[in-house]
Amino acid sequence: MLLQHASWPEVETYLKRSNGIMMPIGSTEQHGPNGLIGTDALCAEVLARAAGDAAEAMVGPTIGVGMAVHHMNFAGSMTLRPSTLISVVHDYVLSLARHGFRRFFFVNGHGGNVATVNAAFFEIYAEAEGVIGSTPTPHGEIQCRLQNWYETQGANKLSKELFGEDEGSHATPSEVAVTQYAFPETIKNVTLDPPRAPRGRFHGPADYRRRFPDGRIGSNPGLASPEKGKLIHDAVVPDLVRLYQEFAAS
Repeated sequence: MLLQHASWPEVETYLKRSNGIMMPIGSTEQHGPNGLIGTDALCAEVLARAAGDAAEAMVGPTIGVGMAVHHMNFAGSMTLRPSTLISVVHDYVLSLARHGFRRFFFVNGHGGNVATVNAAFFEIYAEAEGVIGSTPTPHGEIQCRLQNWYETQGANKLSKELFGEDEGSHATPSEVAVTQYAFPETIKNVTLDPPRAPRGRFHGPADYRRRFPDGRIGSNPGLASPEKGKLIHDAVVPDLVRLYQEFAAS
């Protein structure tokens, strides 16, 4: 059930049987010549919705812009400052906690969000449990978890089997394949040169663009296909369902 498609009485009814909710979070940033700028948010949303349906869990609105400062030398990329993203996550969680939600399972599609979102969780705990203030808030004990979909068992297994060393670390064929499966009308037919991008580290956005001029890092997303995307989708969803149910029951 999508929170945004529910009425408030339906949410009240849901809260009588569960206090858990899935929260998709991603990014709006370049993903190489054939990857969609919305890849990270789209993958998180598609997979969270499917997992939510299977688990009969509420799914909140997608946080579609994340911490992507390092991508800002590529046209169309957007970013939130880490402090802004912390505030967004904080306010999303405590807004829903007011109504009775207590288990927040974030399905993440962007590695650049990890440190910031985990920091946001501790801001939430500090406020909700009165660690910094003199008294706890009325929300009670809240638990948050960040789960990168691309680090589930199914995603890890298939990325190795399908792509091997061509998976890389950014604009990966796995994530591009998921978007091709979910949104086949958006497929970009582009020649990648070289097929597998170079690997390495970087500093800020200017250094990133110099080292990786087409935006990819170590990947060959030319190997992506809708068929492979379906395989990945169908492998990841049961993992997310299991992880969510274990978390919600804790």
